[in-house]
Amino acid sequence: MTANRPVSGRAALSAVAVALALVPLALGGSAYYLRIATLALIFMGYTVAFNIIFGHTRQLFLCLGALAGASAYVSVVLTMKLSMSPWLTIPIGIAVAALLGGAFSYVSVRRSLGVIFVGIVTLVFSMIFHNLVLGLRDWTNGETGLETKAIAPAVLSGGLPSYYAILAVLLVALVAYHLLMRSRAGTAFQAIADDELAAELAGIDVTAYKVFAASVGSALLGAIGALHAYYGGFISPTVFALSSIDIVVLVALLLGGMGTLLGPVLGGILFTLIDELVRPLGQLNVVVYGIMIVLLVVTFRHGVVAMLGKRLKIRLP
Repeated sequence: MTANRPVSGRAALSAVAVALALVPLALGGSAYYLRIATLALIFMGYTVAFNIIFGHTRQLFLCLGALAGASAYVSVVLTMKLSMSPWLTIPIGIAVAALLGGAFSYVSVRRSLGVIFVGIVTLVFSMIFHNLVLGLRDWTNGETGLETKAIAPAVLSGGLPSYYAILAVLLVALVAYHLLMRSRAGTAFQAIADDELAAELAGIDVTAYKVFAASVGSALLGAIGALHAYYGGFISPTVFALSSIDIVVLVALLLGGMGTLLGPVLGGILFTLIDELVRPLGQLNVVVYGIMIVLLVVTFRHGVVAMLGKRLKIRLP
């Protein structure tokens, strides 16, 4: 039996770049669908970050929205209160998210916490973040939230410029992910995902690589979170809630395929289509997503990327 022909990461990235760049042309000038497509890019970015953290090092962070929100709030509040440029405050927000993610990873590894316990600890932080935003009302405006449209960079004010700006960030993230997985760190991530104890016995510094993965993934969450805040024109605890970010990203990653280059992209596209179908259900859509997570874990663990590769007899990255 002949082996499946592999598709190079460079070819896959080129195909993704061309396909996503042409999306606005297929939308017929519809502002509504362009906004949906732009939000899909944002969630693809979140999913790439979660893929690094969970897909490769099995760290179940259930505080994706909190990390993205921490970066967003730091950037927006500094911009509003201190009249700083968003281009200066966004890196500060990214640094905060990276430090938080790295700290959670370090504590979990040093305490030998399993996947479930990491999920519990980070879920608690998500709740703390939500209450902190509500409590610091003088800075965050509580549940009412903050309007960001007036302080957003021109390129994030909506329309085609925003779409292509966020697409550029997503492509940079995908290229960085591809290079990371081809490096020594990527080899270490694979060993940790396969068998953490065996990786440690083989001389791999599991603590260092897990903290590194969490820091890089959290930094990307922070970057996308800040862009999300300015592009959306408004931030509140609801925007970065567990049901708004974490559940969506988990479904997208499981749909696309964990530990793959194309998984976050295909998963993001499929989830966007599903989300439009269940939107009329209102808050009940969370129930649909919960059922999807269970079904995907039980019956569709390898995602669309593996399924397409099997059908087409190729090995997709």
